[in-house]
Amino acid sequence: MATIDLAPFFEERYEEIEAYLSFPQNVEDAAREGTPRLRGTDAPITTEQKKILNSSLYLQLYNLVEATVLRCLEAVVAAVEEAERRPSELSTGLRTEWVRSIARTHSDLGPDKRLQAALDLCEQLLQQMPVKGFKIEPGGGGNWDDSSIEKICERVGCGLTLSPDVLEAAKRHIRDDMGALKLVKNRRNGLAHGSLSFVDCSDGVTVAELKVLATAVGDYLREAVGCFVSFIQVEIAKSKEQMETEGVVA
Repeated sequence: MATIDLAPFFEERYEEIEAYLSFPQNVEDAAREGTPRLRGTDAPITTEQKKILNSSLYLQLYNLVEATVLRCLEAVVAAVEEAERRPSELSTGLRTEWVRSIARTHSDLGPDKRLQAALDLCEQLLQQMPVKGFKIEPGGGGNWDDSSIEKICERVGCGLTLSPDVLEAAKRHIRDDMGALKLVKNRRNGLAHGSLSFVDCSDGVTVAELKVLATAVGDYLREAVGCFVSFIQVEIAKSKEQMETEGVVA
């Protein structure tokens, strides 16, 4: 994914969240006049159905978090490859990720495959070939929240500088002593693994609270995307002349 596509990708996905939120909001508004019913069938929308409807937002928000982070990491790799950076031209963080990927240092390999991975790494170093075909391993799936995003940014060398209001909103405890992104991760995992029912998940949760949650998550991710874009444009997409001036390459 090109850097220029990161922000539009995020905004398109976030618009889906906003579009979905209008549905439970309409149901909640209709409930003020009595039991809401589906026009044409006169079937009532029950309290249990409203809770299930509200709980689905946690799944969508978590999908937004994970998809956004993975797209950002893909954009970093794409920028490195497009700039035809050699290993010596990579920052310490990105060089570490490249070695991890090519040498497969964190994979469970047999002796022959481990030797082949080491030879592949040596060949690229000896030939001083531009970095190609590597992947930033994001870590365990299903566990993306603000803490894990901060850790992956630190790993690759992307400075995550967020505005105080956005950071405060993301860290402020909403329920169960958890901030917005941690709560989304927790509720999503409970639903995905079956330890939490859709009815129980949003018991006592209003649409207004869900909107606050979605806004906190969205604002955090929006600024995180901006940090990745700046990181790519400033640190990766430098010209050879700029790198030589800064002493990055000999």
